[in-house]
Amino acid sequence: MDRKALAYPIIPVGSLALSLAAGLSPQQSVAVGVFTGIIGGTLLFWRFRLAFALVGVSMLMAARLIDVPTFIEFSSLDVIVFLICMMIVIGFLEERRFFEVVVDRVLGIGRGSALRLMFVFLGMAALSAALVDEVTSILFMMSTGISLAARFQLPLTPLLLMTVFATNIGSSATVVGNPIGVLIALNSGYGFSDFLRYSAPAAALATVAVVLTSSAYFRDFFAKLNDGMKREVVEEAARDGEERSRIDRTAALVFLGVIAGLVLHAQIEALLGLKKNTMLIGVAMIGAGVVLLIEGPRARELVEKRVDWWTLTFFMLFFASVGTLHYTGVTKFIADALGGVFGSNPVVTLPSFYVVTGLMSAFMDNVLAVAFWVPVVQEMGAAGLDTRYLWWTMLKAGTYMGNLTLIGSTANIVAVGMAERQKLVHITFKEWIKPGILIGVLPTSAVALLWLIGNALLGA
Repeated sequence: MDRKALAYPIIPVGSLALSLAAGLSPQQSVAVGVFTGIIGGTLLFWRFRLAFALVGVSMLMAARLIDVPTFIEFSSLDVIVFLICMMIVIGFLEERRFFEVVVDRVLGIGRGSALRLMFVFLGMAALSAALVDEVTSILFMMSTGISLAARFQLPLTPLLLMTVFATNIGSSATVVGNPIGVLIALNSGYGFSDFLRYSAPAAALATVAVVLTSSAYFRDFFAKLNDGMKREVVEEAARDGEERSRIDRTAALVFLGVIAGLVLHAQIEALLGLKKNTMLIGVAMIGAGVVLLIEGPRARELVEKRVDWWTLTFFMLFFASVGTLHYTGVTKFIADALGGVFGSNPVVTLPSFYVVTGLMSAFMDNVLAVAFWVPVVQEMGAAGLDTRYLWWTMLKAGTYMGNLTLIGSTANIVAVGMAERQKLVHITFKEWIKPGILIGVLPTSAVALLWLIGNALLGA
């Protein structure tokens, strides 16, 4: 029998036993056991994660730890609907080659210097992740990166790693860049403008840090890129770029309209007297509706093929299992314990919370880690603790420390899958983790924590 299958039962059974020893009730311990069973199944048998989630939630129902109304309450349908609508909009833009044209035009700015080109390329990766989402960004940026590597006969591994690092960092800059941002926005009450104020500046600085540290760590790659650019026939490249650079006006209008609506959603809510973040979902729904009307006969095909139903179903079930921890009082137990440990000093609290959340993100996927911590932070807030910067710390830890391992973020998995599917390169855990620490985590985390602690101390 497979060793993973033999090892798997240790995870839920061990966590159940530890929960009982820690003083949790039998009901709470069963909830923890089932939850960790879903996590363990996801880590050990990634391809079958939805099966583990389905079985786990059904076990929670059978144990009377969750019922149908509670399942609906905790399954975060607002997050799921938002992601469905944004996937429809993004799928429409992709099919109209909107992002390809934008990348082609931006890359033209970076000609003549490897460092300048990588500033533009990785800046584009971060910006596109912020404006759409990390998965869409990594798909078209990796396609561009593969073409770039082939054109200059470059090794793909350094370019893949740098692109992933910048994408994950950029995804933290706005609400729409990452499912983590959506979770935090809809549970904390922070809107698009808050992300631009509290998260985007640190993301910009962290992206610069990635480029500079990459230029030192991958200096052979940068030298080879410089040599290749000197040999390139600039006139031919410019002529090719002109042929590809016609932008679809309808796609551009849809993109600008949706982004403008998301940026201004708080003002729209104030004007209409709506609850906070109502139009965060509303704008995404309007955008998806307009896209489907434009597509006409192809609307159904767009919804069926461009929405990642597998992942969204898994998220819905996983959110419900996390909700069970809240429902049974487990998150309150954890929040009370952490409240006593962390205290109120941001110099101690924020780095401690960053490391814990970040390590969980690196080894169990950042969306799952943040989904676990959301109700804990809510409980800490309900107990009277100031949680303003815990939300932003959670966001930064999940996205930045997701760079540490192959499985830390969906973007990581997608990028490696693209390279391996085309038989271009195979990256091992060992090959990833060293640049992951030295480029993806240490300099970026230093930027994030300095930014967060500085704002907290100044009371900004």
